[in-house]
Amino acid sequence: MSNLSVERRLGDYMRARLPKALAEFIMFGLKMAWACLFAILMLGAIIASKMLWPEGAALARYDFLVIYAVSIQVALLYFKMESWAEARVILLFHISGTIMEVFKLHMGSWGYPEAGLLKIGGVPLFSGFMYASVGSFIARAIRIFDMRFERYPPFWATVLLALAIYANFFSHHFIWDIRNALFIATVLVFWRVRIYFTPFGHRLWMPLVLAAFLSSLFLYLAENVGTLTGTWLYAGSQDFSFAKLSKLGSWYLLLYVSFVQVTLVNMAALSFRKNPVDASL
Repeated sequence: MSNLSVERRLGDYMRARLPKALAEFIMFGLKMAWACLFAILMLGAIIASKMLWPEGAALARYDFLVIYAVSIQVALLYFKMESWAEARVILLFHISGTIMEVFKLHMGSWGYPEAGLLKIGGVPLFSGFMYASVGSFIARAIRIFDMRFERYPPFWATVLLALAIYANFFSHHFIWDIRNALFIATVLVFWRVRIYFTPFGHRLWMPLVLAAFLSSLFLYLAENVGTLTGTWLYAGSQDFSFAKLSKLGSWYLLLYVSFVQVTLVNMAALSFRKNPVDASL
């Protein structure tokens, strides 16, 4: 049975038994969870492995998480829950995220306290998959919700903004931190953009800037799964401590880098259509 058939059956079940507003709310939540599949599976593994991993095991927990993440990616492709185009952009996330991780580790911003063989520059390779899960969520959400973006700015402007944000994650260690200017720039570039999406049969919309902020809030909460389990530690923090609230701003900016990378393989979503092709739910 195809994913579309399963979605259609679930949608029909909800329509037949629930008031329309409640059914739409529930289906929105289910679709969001489905779009977050990669991240949910990764966070679940981080929590479970921290609780259950035997001390002195032959396979290090970090190495297990690498193998597990690769297995998830293979399974998503095999069962056609992710396209090869989406996998390519997720690979780009993995590379760009790992480069930043190696740099930040070298600068002492954070560290990985556990042992493992599958590392680059002291950074366990599963960390790149945590960035990749953000790309997976964006790419899957665009497809699952049949998203379209109205009043999208010139593509070159979004690329320049994304490059400036990514560069600032490195350069602020040596020169001025321009993140406040970048916050303003995201609003100036994207404030007119509306995201049209279809949770349950008809179009809804949300400002892209608001969607980015709400998504960054969830990412910040997800990041604390790693800090509270001691999977990674920020400089000056203790085991089982929350990440600083400033990390929320970092995730907000990083989301724009992620989003622009996804649009590289999903340009069709930038062409606004008032009528969805097919709302499967």
